This record gives sequence, C-alpha cells and structure tokens, in this order.
Amino acid sequence: MHDYEYMDTPGKLLTPDIVNLLSAIHECKGRQELYIEAQTDVLTALLNIAKVQSTKASNKIEGIFTSDERLEALVMEKAEPRNRSEEEIAGYREVLATIHESHEYIPVSTNNILQLHRDLYSFSGSNSGGKFKNSDNVIAESGKDGAQKVRFVPVPAFQTAEAMERLCDRFRAVADSGKYDALLLVPMFILDFLCIHPFNDGNGRMSRLLTLLLLYRSGYIVGKYISIEMLVEKTKETYYEALRESSAGWHDNENDYEPFVRYYLGIILKAYKEFQERVEHLQYRGLSKAKRVKAVFDKKMGRLTKADIAAYCPDISETTIERTLKELLDAGYIEKVGKARATGYIKK
Repeated sequence: MHDYEYMDTPGKLLTPDIVNLLSAIHECKGRQELYIEAQTDVLTALLNIAKVQSTKASNKIEGIFTSDERLEALVMEKAEPRNRSEEEIAGYREVLATIHESHEYIPVSTNNILQLHRDLYSFSGSNSGGKFKNSDNVIAESGKDGAQKVRFVPVPAFQTAEAMERLCDRFRAVADSGKYDALLLVPMFILDFLCIHPFNDGNGRMSRLLTLLLLYRSGYIVGKYISIEMLVEKTKETYYEALRESSAGWHDNENDYEPFVRYYLGIILKAYKEFQERVEHLQYRGLSKAKRVKAVFDKKMGRLTKADIAAYCPDISETTIERTLKELLDAGYIEKVGKARATGYIKK
C-alpha cells in the first residue's frame, strides 16, 4: 500500500531544473497583484475566455465534445444541456465556478472532493456522482494497432475511501506546516489522486479541477485568466508520458514524482508567461481597435487564429476582428493559411 510520504519526499525533488522553475514562478507570482490592478473589464473578459477554454479542453481530453457555439452558450449559462456530453460540460462549468468563487472555503478533504464530484454530475441522470467507485478499475492505453493494454492498476475499490482519507490528511498536514513550497505538493497530490483513481468516471476532469483548487488556495490564481486545462490538452502526450514515468512503482513506494512535478511546474510557468503577455498587450489600448489587432501580428511570430487574436484583445468583438483581418489581407500585410476550422493568418 502506498504511504503518501509528504514529509521528506518533496525535499528530494529540489533538482536544479525544478528549483529554476520554482524561482521563475515565484517571480511571476510577485508581479501577479500588479497585473490584477489592470483594467478590470479586460480581466473579466480574460476570465470568461478562460472559463470557455478550460471547460472545452478538460472535457476534450476525455472525448466529450459539442460545437463551439453550444459550448460557449453552456458555459455562459445561456443554454440548457441537450445530451449527455452537454450535461457533463455543464457540470464542469458548475464546479469550475464554485472553485473560482469559493476556493478559500473549500479545504482539502474527502467530503469536499465527493461534493465537487457530485456537482460534476449535477446535470446528469447518473447516480455515480459524489460516490467513490464500487468496482475495481484499470487505466488502459491503446497501442498503434488499436489494441488496449493495461498501463496501471489503481487502488482497489474496497480500499479507496481509506486511501483518499490518508492522502488528504497527509497533504493537509504538510501543507499547513509550511515546510515545503505548495508548488511541490500540489502535483504530488494530483499524481496520487490519479493513481488511486477513486471514481468510476470523471477522474481526469476532477484532477484538473482539484489542481485549480489547490493552486488558488496557495495564492497561484493565474488559472482564472489563462486556461491551465488548455495548456495540458495541447501537451497531452507529454502529460501522459510524465504520468507514466511517475506512476511506475507507485504501489511499492518506489515511484519518482519528479517527471510529473516538473511537467506541472512547466505548465504553471507557461500560464504565467501568457498572462503577462496579454496584460502587457494592454499598452496598446490607446490605439484604435484595428491597430490593436495589427499589433498582435507585430508582437507574435507564426500562425495566428481568430481565437488567438481574441485572447489578446478580449474586449474587441469577433466582427471587428474579422473586418480587420480582411483589411490586413487586402493590404497585403498578412496572408491566410489553411482552410475552414484550420484557417490561420501569418504576417508577410
């Protein structure tokens, strides 16, 4: 049985790479309050974009889809779910909102995790929400030939409640002691949660929601404005590889948390850097909207989509962005690449 040894293990993770990542994140966090003092209307727009991106990306990892139009309507509470996928999307929206608004009042405990899981299925007819798994499960992966193979066998169902209690107790005790940086403890907790795999369904989505909860409670709130779930979805192959490496030998307490911790710290740092870029783009707010869209191409290299531009200019309407793109195309300043949903634009 895994020991959840949080008293000494985090100290062994302080490799030069991880120390550098921690230092960079701390520096970003130190500027966080200054960023949040920027124009509130833009930060609200960034928050709404991140809500949509987070809900889309976290569900997409699990193969849960709907159209972009329906997803935005669901997240903004302008529509009711029409099918099972949309029920699960609406449930994710509910839990994400709870964490955004009330993280200070949600300490890490099995009861709170069960309640969040219950709310994840609040729009579903399933009765599994808010209950630990009632049968053993496995984590499988598909080979190149499509054949399924077992990658990891989680904690048995009959040991799950006890395992979750021990995990939460150990995490809370060390986190409250202040002995280690929370940035080391959060990825360790998430890895252990995934190795327990406590639910019949929703483990992946719950792991990402719990990541936000633990980060927010430790003062790292960048996930409100930049979708950490989207950054994970974009690098999911690396994510799964880090998960494989760090879960090997887990049952025998021989696993190495370092690959998973290093991956997660890289994602958090990337989120902070993107937030900084978008806030710094506010310096262009004195320009016309068309010139602000043009400034995105001057600042960013490579292919940009309409969604990329909207993320940097969240207070500019899609209609204005489309009109400006046409003007820039007609002027020969940019060119279009790709077709349909793959359409992007590059500076000539």
